[in-house]
Amino acid sequence: MKLLRATKARWVFHLASREKRLLLELLKLYPCIPPGRQPLTKSSSLPDAEACQRMLDEALAEQRVENRKQLETLLAAPQRFRDAAAGCEFTLAVSELEWLLQILNDIRVGSWVRLGSPEQSFEAVNEQTAPDWWAMEAAGAFQMQLLGAIEGTGATEGAEM
Repeated sequence: MKLLRATKARWVFHLASREKRLLLELLKLYPCIPPGRQPLTKSSSLPDAEACQRMLDEALAEQRVENRKQLETLLAAPQRFRDAAAGCEFTLAVSELEWLLQILNDIRVGSWVRLGSPEQSFEAVNEQTAPDWWAMEAAGAFQMQLLGAIEGTGATEGAEM
């Protein structure tokens, strides 16, 4: 992924053909964070904490459904991916770029949770854990490329995944 140009309104990246396929496959995994993973509070001193937690879980579920629809709309936009030499140009509005980072974070964190939330290096890559390991690492790589572009560090220039 390489940043081609950025304006106040739009960001245009070059994606190699394999990067586009990787991104599209990765985004199919959204949502990834398991329901009930985000507690309302760490203390149990809230009155009717169970009902409050249920309301939070329902609101998050509704938000994920809405995000999934928005993601499908974003990816289906005819000008989103334009054919270019050895790949495509991928265009995002500034608000879409920040939102896409949140989607990628959900995939990365959700995969990490399914791996058992390892604190250090993860040694148990096998047939069962490889898909989550791949999703976690790929989402993180895309996040780094996008954040590099936002921060203007040049991390996206010439970098390929």
